[in-house]
Amino acid sequence: MRLWHQSLIPYLDNKRLLGQHRECCALRGKGWGKKHSTVDYVFNYTPSHLFVYHRLVIAEMVKRDYHQHNPEWYNRTYRGRHMKRWLLTEVGTFCGRIAHDSNGNIFMPPVYKEHNDKYLKECLLNLKSKGAELVNGKTIEEMLISLELKDVK
Repeated sequence: MRLWHQSLIPYLDNKRLLGQHRECCALRGKGWGKKHSTVDYVFNYTPSHLFVYHRLVIAEMVKRDYHQHNPEWYNRTYRGRHMKRWLLTEVGTFCGRIAHDSNGNIFMPPVYKEHNDKYLKECLLNLKSKGAELVNGKTIEEMLISLELKDVK
């Protein structure tokens, strides 16, 4: 279980992007509140933070012509077919602003403060150890070098 650093979403290969969608669905559903070392921080926020992160994942899926996802996931109270919806008072009001850069990539300020440069480096090293490759013109090495230039430990 892992939520990749949100700046990696446009560069994840299709397998990992779809895996991220499944992870978000699981966390919004029966996985909400179930502790796991790599996602514990998610539960320190309202469910609306996860909803906004999930929207970033879905937006990238749509950009790549994946339309298999259930449109109910666009509703912040939805938790999957087998879970009762959250009440609006339970979800919270966080609604990060999604924008697009000049290349059409989705951008938004960090949903989770934990998604900092240190976590980005950790995610990149994890992807590298799995032999993953990024898409959309980025390489893991390029991203690691740019972090080294910023002196990220």
